Amino acid sequence: MRLLHTSDWHLGRTLHGVDLLDHQASYLDHLVDVARSEQVDAVVVAGDVYDRAIPPVEAVTLLSDTLARLAEHTTVVVTSGNHDSATRLGFGSALMRERVRLRTRVASLAEPVEVAGALVYGLPYLDPDVCRAELAPVGADGARGLLARSHQAVTDAAMTRVRADVAARRGGERPRVVVAAHAFVVGGRASESERDIRVGGVDHVAADVFAGADYVALGHLHGPQVVQGPAGTVLRYSGSPLAYSFSEQHHAKSSVLVDLSGDAPTTTLLPAPVPRRLTDVTGTLDDLLGPAGEPHVEDWVRVTVTDAARPADLFRRVRQRFAHALVVQHRPERPDEERTRPVLVTAAADPVVVAADFVAHVTGARPTDAEAQVLRAAHEHVIAAERSA
Repeated sequence: MRLLHTSDWHLGRTLHGVDLLDHQASYLDHLVDVARSEQVDAVVVAGDVYDRAIPPVEAVTLLSDTLARLAEHTTVVVTSGNHDSATRLGFGSALMRERVRLRTRVASLAEPVEVAGALVYGLPYLDPDVCRAELAPVGADGARGLLARSHQAVTDAAMTRVRADVAARRGGERPRVVVAAHAFVVGGRASESERDIRVGGVDHVAADVFAGADYVALGHLHGPQVVQGPAGTVLRYSGSPLAYSFSEQHHAKSSVLVDLSGDAPTTTLLPAPVPRRLTDVTGTLDDLLGPAGEPHVEDWVRVTVTDAARPADLFRRVRQRFAHALVVQHRPERPDEERTRPVLVTAAADPVVVAADFVAHVTGARPTDAEAQVLRAAHEHVIAAERSA
């Protein structure tokens, strides 16, 4: 069996206000091409299909079209993530064509999709506050208990159900077992753009909870990576197909081609198309407007200008040079001790002096005489207004 593992599409997401839907559509075109050319038996999407619970209409249309195209070539198993509304994503799942299988309900997480002799279990995102009662075991007296309020407890309970289903099916050769899960597994490396899933201060799940699976297709963390798991189990994050923050600029975005035909699963990373690089550029404005900025004029850039004083008309001049600048900031270079030295402001401090110090901190230069007069006039205007109130 061969499958294609992907996750964290975040359809409908923007990047510093830039609409990414066309770039997401290009990735999905690539995914359909790979599914066809590699003749995979299944495509597994491990959650965060949408970027928010109520996605824009264009994102819903893109997903519908993509699932229809993938189903022409392979079986598709889709689970919900913490960004998705499980109810909305799973709407109409009973009416879906046979090759599109949505796994968004806790009640059906131990009902596998059987593909090429393998069992694919799709675990929806398990919010402890929502599902710890439903996943709790039933006692001898018929009463249902309540699991601990943690991701570890609910994922452990879910995998107990999965292992029980696998054991009940064994009649001959042990089937290959694939689990798709959306979770923060211990050992994974996070970036800035994943939504915090902490509940009660606990967000991690131990890798050992997935014992018994051959391959665990993980979603949630945006960097492609392997997580050390129990013997005989391969755990991998496919990562997101696009960079969704500058903290992801060095990720090698990809999908995972998984071969389950040997003694142990083997994985190959298939590079995803890069619509536009994300880059940090730092230096004086003259440097950035000169040869130093040339290699990055077509990138999405975060520009940090280090001139001692804020250059005039900064934003316009940067945007003329870098048409795709997403962030423009002025941060003068200062000695480390000046950069970190705390400043105590008391009620006795002159507000105009405090404002002037702030101007110096932000711009790297003390206010001019004219600017100081503006600050003083503003302060006096506020004082007069307070007296007349």
